[in-house]
Amino acid sequence: MIVAEHLRKTFPGRGKDKNRVIAVDDVGFTAHDGQITGLLGPNGAGKTTTLRMLYTLMSPERGRVLVDGIDVAGDPERVRRSLGVLPDARGVYKRLTARENITYFGELHGLSAATIAERTARLSAALQMDDFLDRATEGFSQGQRTKTAIARALIHDPRNVILDEPTNGLDVMTTRGLRGFLKELRDEGRCVIFSSHIMQEVAALCDRIVVIAKGTVVAQGTPDELRTLTGEENLEDAFVRVIGSEEGLYA
Repeated sequence: MIVAEHLRKTFPGRGKDKNRVIAVDDVGFTAHDGQITGLLGPNGAGKTTTLRMLYTLMSPERGRVLVDGIDVAGDPERVRRSLGVLPDARGVYKRLTARENITYFGELHGLSAATIAERTARLSAALQMDDFLDRATEGFSQGQRTKTAIARALIHDPRNVILDEPTNGLDVMTTRGLRGFLKELRDEGRCVIFSSHIMQEVAALCDRIVVIAKGTVVAQGTPDELRTLTGEENLEDAFVRVIGSEEGLYA
């Protein structure tokens, strides 16, 4: 389980503007085990900054993050061992095969060769990677790179999974396969958080939705709760009502 409490993050202004830019302000939500929690909002809403604070890449100026009850600020190394992260920048080592990329990360986590081999086989099957697992990643499609990066992030079998816009640039069939994989992670009892600016993605996958606009949480709940909150039958209409814009409604 991941809990975000009153998170705030600002950045220096650009050029002559010396005022700090508020990227995230008073963001709070709980992502439960056995559920997929979606962060939904337009591009630039603060989703990536929020996720970076969750997985220890950034420190909040105010508020705190708890991962399985552990304060991220107090013991970041322990927290990282329980997290699998697909960041917004997901490069792979081009001279290595997909298998070698995954193995390298397994070794960084101190896993034995036998454990790495067993988990690689399981992840490759789940993500449909067998056809390219032993090919060098240079020249991979976006979908192949994303699958490699996801397998690499999950090789240590983390209980909590954070994915930043995982379907960006993927074709329809790869997106469908990835949705099925995320549902499998949920059904295994893991805590899954993913961000998206596309309403259809969140509606298709999420048990709970946290809507972020202009750095703040403007609504959160189950899809049914958001419909009730806004008085809209259609989830897309509910999204438009809470953020006041159709930005991000469609791919």
